[in-house]
Amino acid sequence: MLDTRELGRRPGALKEFSRTVPAPGDLGIEVIGVPEGSPMELDLRLESVMEGVLVTGTARARLKGECVRCLEPLEQECEADFQEMFSYPDADDRSRFADTGDDAEDEETFRLEGDLLDLESVLRDAVVLSLPLQPVCQEDCPGLCPRCGARLADEPGHDHNEAVDIRWAALEGLAGSMRDGEKDEDNEPRTAGDDPQEK
Repeated sequence: MLDTRELGRRPGALKEFSRTVPAPGDLGIEVIGVPEGSPMELDLRLESVMEGVLVTGTARARLKGECVRCLEPLEQECEADFQEMFSYPDADDRSRFADTGDDAEDEETFRLEGDLLDLESVLRDAVVLSLPLQPVCQEDCPGLCPRCGARLADEPGHDHNEAVDIRWAALEGLAGSMRDGEKDEDNEPRTAGDDPQEK
């Protein structure tokens, strides 16, 4: 919660400050996020306007997750910008929405709780939207071997000369014979009657 009493209700009043707060829970997606309780650095600007308090800020935090290619743990820095209007509890809705149609009704609004404003949901939206959907430990991460699961970055020359599982050997032999058959067909000479374009 942030206290806005110093601003009063004087339009144009301004307050800028930095603060470090513990990260709330559920600040992430399945593969990466900000650990609950870890420090988040906030640079904030609170500006009093006619309808309420306009909050502009930047959040910085340390992300933890796993690479989607090789599943190794990773850490990254996150920076998310946000801006949101917090209306006074007694603000007239008509002053905030010139249009009283469905769009105005569906728009999410935030209100001050007395002189306090709660940034948690604003921070969550901003940080989650800034997260990488496919985090990787490095841009050229080769991932895992599809046959044995070995991490290819640790074994650049990793290769399989023989089947890992004897149960797959028969399928590999079948695939090889099919490839050989295709090559034989490609090498057979064609006669004039074999040309599919000839009528």
